[in-house]
Amino acid sequence: MGLVVQKYGGSSVADAEGIKRVAKRIVEAKKNGNQVVVVVSAMGDTTDELIDLAEQVSPMPAGREFDMLLTAGERISMALLAMAIKNLGHEAQSFTGSQAGVITDSVHNKARIIDVTPGRIRTALDEGNIAIVAGFQGVSQDKKDITTLGRGGSDTTAVALAAALDAEVCEIYTDVDGVFTADPRVVKKAQKIDWIAFEDMLELAASGSKVLLHRCVEYARRYDIPIHVRSSFSGLQGTWVSSAPLTKQQGDQKVEQAIISGVAHDTSEAKVTVVGVPDKPGEAAAIFRTIADAEINIDMVVQNVSAASTGLTDISFTLPKTEGRKAIDALERNKGGIGFDSLRYDDQIGKISLVGAGMKTNPGVTASFFEALSDAGVNIELISTSEIRISVVTRADDVPEAVRAVHSAFGLDSDTVEAVVYGGTGR
Repeated sequence: MGLVVQKYGGSSVADAEGIKRVAKRIVEAKKNGNQVVVVVSAMGDTTDELIDLAEQVSPMPAGREFDMLLTAGERISMALLAMAIKNLGHEAQSFTGSQAGVITDSVHNKARIIDVTPGRIRTALDEGNIAIVAGFQGVSQDKKDITTLGRGGSDTTAVALAAALDAEVCEIYTDVDGVFTADPRVVKKAQKIDWIAFEDMLELAASGSKVLLHRCVEYARRYDIPIHVRSSFSGLQGTWVSSAPLTKQQGDQKVEQAIISGVAHDTSEAKVTVVGVPDKPGEAAAIFRTIADAEINIDMVVQNVSAASTGLTDISFTLPKTEGRKAIDALERNKGGIGFDSLRYDDQIGKISLVGAGMKTNPGVTASFFEALSDAGVNIELISTSEIRISVVTRADDVPEAVRAVHSAFGLDSDTVEAVVYGGTGR
């Protein structure tokens, strides 16, 4: 008997009919001889609606109470799903994140998992039950407060439980049939990827691909947990994410790593430019120490060549839009210590990234990437590269056309429209 962890996103359990459909799939996995642990997200746009409600009540809700509010969505889903499974003649028990043993640090709204002690889950499985766990949440190690893992945290919950329970696979069910070479909402002829390495998936996730959360893939790679991304709306095989192709799932077919894995985009970032920074040792360190002390993650960084006449330079970096105000305030408070002239803030930007492990051994990839953007009339503001990724920042309005141009330039377009988005508002 194998142990399988399944995770269902909000679009899969958006309404009563969706919950019943998911319950049938879970029972089928149980009938196939597996022990089944299920991680579930809040129904549909419930989390967004709770956020809206909190903002109407308080413009800056306290982190502890905000987490307490948001975790209500997953508790509703898990209880309803357990009821639906019992109606199908199988026993199911639902557990909150804290009951499931998900131990986190004390950072509210974006806690990180420290440990998983799934004693109650193992007991439920040993008794023949299906275990339903509320995703996205845990309990802090020191204060025992309820915490949330940040948006998309249910994926991380699922992989963490799979690692702690030594599961054979972690199945992530969503509203598309797998990982595609681009967002099918933007590129209609995007192709489904049968298998992708952890490293490539990490880059795609970090670059804006919303199918899997970056932290989830990072956790899976660390503990070597294969992920199978599938749609809960169809019975099709999805995308395997693992350290190497899994011959059991792929049959006898030899799967060779493609030169280009895909094109990702992200319009959730903003750009901050620190103008008139003295070009001397320690200035950049002071800027980014200020940002780090404010607990803000940054992405791309570019420093201009200093002007010979003034000895001043500009430093630009990108960060999540949601952290923009906090970053500006932190830098303004430390303006005297850093010595810059002014700050510029721009939240009308977008990032396009080309990802592929084969890029580093294939000359001409970079040239083709920039030629595609040029032919599409897209202007580039920032550039960042790694061995398997090229990222650029452009105007937000140019992102859809840029993604389609790059996707076509590298021969990733399918002959037919095979990407189907079954549900979800994309909110």
